[in-house]
Amino acid sequence: MTQPLAQRVVDGLKDKILRGDLPPGTKVPSETELTEEYAVSRTVVREAVTRLRAEGLVETFHGRGSFVLAVPEPSTFTLEASALRTQRDVLAMVDFRLGVESEAAALAARHHGPGDDSAIRDAMDELGRAGHEGAVEADFAFHRAVAAATGNRFYTDLLDALGPMMIMLPRTRLGSAYSLSDAEHVERVRREHDAVAAAVLDGDAETARAAMRVHLGNTRRRLGG
Repeated sequence: MTQPLAQRVVDGLKDKILRGDLPPGTKVPSETELTEEYAVSRTVVREAVTRLRAEGLVETFHGRGSFVLAVPEPSTFTLEASALRTQRDVLAMVDFRLGVESEAAALAARHHGPGDDSAIRDAMDELGRAGHEGAVEADFAFHRAVAAATGNRFYTDLLDALGPMMIMLPRTRLGSAYSLSDAEHVERVRREHDAVAAAVLDGDAETARAAMRVHLGNTRRRLGG
């Protein structure tokens, strides 16, 4: 029973810290005060304070007690295209996407709904119609639609932060054999996207994960990494 009781104390104190009722630098109420307020034992209170300390919300000083630390300001993840200056940077970005988007594809296969299915199909249709000028945006729209189908906003937040440049920058470093004017290359990439879309829409998580890994792995190979 200690863990659920400790979590109740953690939640109560965390609410007070986040609301500003216990501002930074404030001493956390004593063990005696907390045992009375939450009707729990000292063991439970100590467990709760330990958890808050692990979360970086309080700091304990021997003989003085525990004090509230400043809550870090939330930061927005942003990535400017100008920050990716070298071939190595672009390869690193593709490696990062490979890990994130492969798992996103698997989650999308598990959690997609009718609206997600429509968005993925629309993105695929647009990819098929897009000419040179609209290809980057259409490609990005497909990857974002898969991310949205996970039902986890952090995937879409991340892709929105990367933006279409996550598609554009690798393409600027591809040789002529992989240009959008090469019909054979365009068809290969279309088949890679088709494989991802089909697995997601079929609800086949493992195949979706593998298909996305193949697609992004081929992107990396085409970059010569």
